[in-house]
Amino acid sequence: MSDATRRAFAAGVAAWAAAAAVTGLLADHGRVPAGRPLVELAAAVAVLCGLAALAGRFAWFAPVAHQGRRVAALGVAVAAWEIVTAKTGWLPLPFFPSPQAVLDVYRVDSARLAQSVFSSLLILVPGFALGAVTGFLAGLAMGWSPEARYWGHPVIRLLGPLPSIAWLPVALFVFPTIASASIFLIALATAFPVAVLTASGVTLVDSRLYDVGRTLGASNGFLIRTIVIPATLPHLFVGLFMGLGASFIVLIVAEMLGAKAGLGWYLQWAQGWAAYANLYAALAVMSVLFSGLTMALFAARRRALRWNRETVQW
Repeated sequence: MSDATRRAFAAGVAAWAAAAAVTGLLADHGRVPAGRPLVELAAAVAVLCGLAALAGRFAWFAPVAHQGRRVAALGVAVAAWEIVTAKTGWLPLPFFPSPQAVLDVYRVDSARLAQSVFSSLLILVPGFALGAVTGFLAGLAMGWSPEARYWGHPVIRLLGPLPSIAWLPVALFVFPTIASASIFLIALATAFPVAVLTASGVTLVDSRLYDVGRTLGASNGFLIRTIVIPATLPHLFVGLFMGLGASFIVLIVAEMLGAKAGLGWYLQWAQGWAAYANLYAALAVMSVLFSGLTMALFAARRRALRWNRETVQW
């Protein structure tokens, strides 16, 4: 471990120890949740930072060695957040709860949060999968067949730019439940960018590769499997990333407008009851969940495109 990394983790020890001291020793401003769990958490992170500074000589620690400054900065942020909310009241309640209030949500309301995550995934995963498959097949057809491109291009140009959530009133009329309507809207939000990027990738394949394959007796199906699809994968993943981001937006908005479960519904419920600690806790869960799904898609991209050098890390 370099001296800079060691100093970063030493700063992390100091920052999280300061957060524990601020929470446990300074008097609270008004009625706020007891800060003991936050003190214990901050002290545990400070101990982990100290152990990290000692573990630097081990090879297994190398992948996380560069996180020291971020951990230290997070400790400073928690201490500052505690000061301006629980200790001084500079930021007014209920709009700005203390860190301990947010932490208490995970202890008191973890079951409802977990159920909300599960309900959202039951909508997001099938909707994204359906949109990805539909968009890929449509883009493949448009890129390969002039006839499919002739009929598909106007549809993409006219309907693609429309926000998928704008179709919500129609979807609620056509589909029997808000869940099925949300799945359709997520599929719609995913399908259009995937179709456009897939068709673009197909058209960029060098036509001489087809000529060589046909000279050797290859069928159209063989050309699609062995030339078109592998060459299109980089474009396909760009479309998948765009569709995944759009899916998050559609999911939350659809759940906020009419669902009885899910993270969007949880946000609406928390806002209606002025339970802003629950709202911030749900936002943190959404951040971790959506970031994890994006990370999983990056991992799939690295596995499928081993030959393509990574330019963006997640």
